[in-house]
Amino acid sequence: MKTILNHILTPIFYFLFGFWLVIFHPIQILAYNFFGRTAQQQVVYFLNKILVNCLHVLGTSIKVTYKTELPTDRPMIFLANHSSLHDITGLYGLFGKHKLVFVSKRSLAKGIPSVSYNLRKSGAAIIDRGDRKQAISEILKLGTFINDNSYTAVIFPEGTRRPGLQPFKIGGLNALTKKSPKALIVPLAIKGTANLYVNRKAYPLNTFQSLSWNVLEPIEQGDKTNEEILQMAYDQINEVLESD
Repeated sequence: MKTILNHILTPIFYFLFGFWLVIFHPIQILAYNFFGRTAQQQVVYFLNKILVNCLHVLGTSIKVTYKTELPTDRPMIFLANHSSLHDITGLYGLFGKHKLVFVSKRSLAKGIPSVSYNLRKSGAAIIDRGDRKQAISEILKLGTFINDNSYTAVIFPEGTRRPGLQPFKIGGLNALTKKSPKALIVPLAIKGTANLYVNRKAYPLNTFQSLSWNVLEPIEQGDKTNEEILQMAYDQINEVLESD
């Protein structure tokens, strides 16, 4: 019965997901050109709230937990695990008040309604994974941006999406903290999004899954090395992912 529901509900979800991406693309353009970046970002946050709620079509439950309340008046760096595109819509839709800006691969900056336009206009660090110098340069710019504007950079330190938590890479964090040495480091564990995929395939999606975005104990940079910070973040995230 569940397999039948997977095949029935997945097309409905994908239709709604794609529909809202297309609808909000011109709205973003109008907001940016007439009212500026801030208005465009508000449109993006609202869009992603809708996209997150589209998951309810699949019978998905969504939970957000905070170990502590986060500030809204200082730069932050979210370090999150990454196993699905729904990680990103969830972050945007559930944490928009923290004014998120992402580190993203270049291939996403073209051809995807709403998504590509937002990456180009939001101040995101759009990186070429094959060009380390270019990637670091972009992330340094992002570090300066969050430092000057009290925004939040989002980085996936695993570097790629794979089953299970992968070792964290330090290059992105080094670049961000170089330009934003007072930013608060926030580990964020995203649990369950990989389970939306049956055998890691996009069709059909798995119904009645439980997803959670978990804000963990923030880390002040202080006199800690970035290696120590990454290990502390990794340990916190891994503990959540391994819990029942």
